[in-house]
Amino acid sequence: MPTPPGGLEVPLWRAIAVYRVAALGYACAVLLRDLHRYAHPLAAWPVLVAMAGWTAFTAYAYARPTRRGWPLLLADLGVVLGILLLSPGVVGRAALAAGVPALAVAWLGGPVLAWAVSGGRRRGAAAALVLGAGDLVVRGWLAPSALNGAVLLLLAGVVVGHVARLAVTAEQRLQRAVELEAATRERERLARDIHDSVLQVLAMVQRRGAHLDGEAGELARLAGEQEAALRALIATGPPASRLPSGPVAPGSPPGSVAPGASSVSGASSVAASRSGPAGWSVDPAPGRAGAAPPGGGTAADGTRDLRDLLRRFAGPTVSLAAPATAVPLPEHAAEEVAAAVAAALDNVARHADGRAWVLLEDEGTLVRVSVRDAGPGIPPGRLDEAAAQGRLGVAQSIRGRLADLGGSTTVTAHPGEGTEIELVLPRSRATRPRGLGGAA
Repeated sequence: MPTPPGGLEVPLWRAIAVYRVAALGYACAVLLRDLHRYAHPLAAWPVLVAMAGWTAFTAYAYARPTRRGWPLLLADLGVVLGILLLSPGVVGRAALAAGVPALAVAWLGGPVLAWAVSGGRRRGAAAALVLGAGDLVVRGWLAPSALNGAVLLLLAGVVVGHVARLAVTAEQRLQRAVELEAATRERERLARDIHDSVLQVLAMVQRRGAHLDGEAGELARLAGEQEAALRALIATGPPASRLPSGPVAPGSPPGSVAPGASSVSGASSVAASRSGPAGWSVDPAPGRAGAAPPGGGTAADGTRDLRDLLRRFAGPTVSLAAPATAVPLPEHAAEEVAAAVAAALDNVARHADGRAWVLLEDEGTLVRVSVRDAGPGIPPGRLDEAAAQGRLGVAQSIRGRLADLGGSTTVTAHPGEGTEIELVLPRSRATRPRGLGGAA
């Protein structure tokens, strides 16, 4: 299995380099302790220098993923095996038979670990068998210490190789999950924009032309068909229930909304400016369907006063209560919160009597916006039914916007008692939306 660059394997390769250095230090200590028992003590010093040089070279070579191929792996195995086979000549067979360790000692395990990390259990076991066989030849086939060393090498190769493959598999699954989440968020963002613009235009054409004859009636029919097809397309995405939200008051379904479940941004782009039954008007921001209209501008620190954006919604039937002092938020966060409020107000204009109360509260660490109406409320299960029909205004235009910013949405609705939508955005989590396209 090929070794991917970087990722979770990097610490394993660093650990191998540390192991080689530590094993080299142990080999030096053993050599100094048993040097007087060697058959050729002077010959041990060049071998020790070669071991130190190879340790430094492998630490450098294995640091680059592009070098971790067969040439380096085979060279590593060959060098260590060669040093191991020098032990009878340097240490002497009599000393080895008396229990004196071979020259490599624990340094012998470096290639086994490298092969295991680079290729898994089978490759690690193969390197362990080669070096274990060499150790048996050097020490003697029946020596218990030789058998123990070979078994330990084999276990190290299998276990480390298994762990390395688990790390690679986990990294690949994590990467796929991250890519899927990013793609899902981008799909939700696109579905939200489509809902706030194209679907509303098609719905308006279908409604206004349904009673006409001739080409106008045919155009209305085609617009209705395309609206249904497009709603079905965007409804095949993740369900609204996967979006995080706040708790729903007892007696109301999660994520409830006013009847009709066709929440759209109050800044519908069916025209440059629109006045609804509620008596409020919104001008969409240039180049962005469904976005909140500009208010007092962006401050030097990149924040906007949320009050300026919400004041555009106030009118004869929409009452706004806001603090006397500014409520600054990052520009993208303020615009998205205002767009979510516009979507809630559009629900009021479409499905209630148009009368709404908007309350803006700045609690220091978080910003809270409540939109309340005195409409007929919502029947249980209406939101799920609307989502199944591709009407994702509440899920995308309201809940989706807050979720992407790190906030939450609480919907309290009782049949016959109106609906209240509460948007809560912690300032510490007012981050840029996390879709592929950057800001939503």
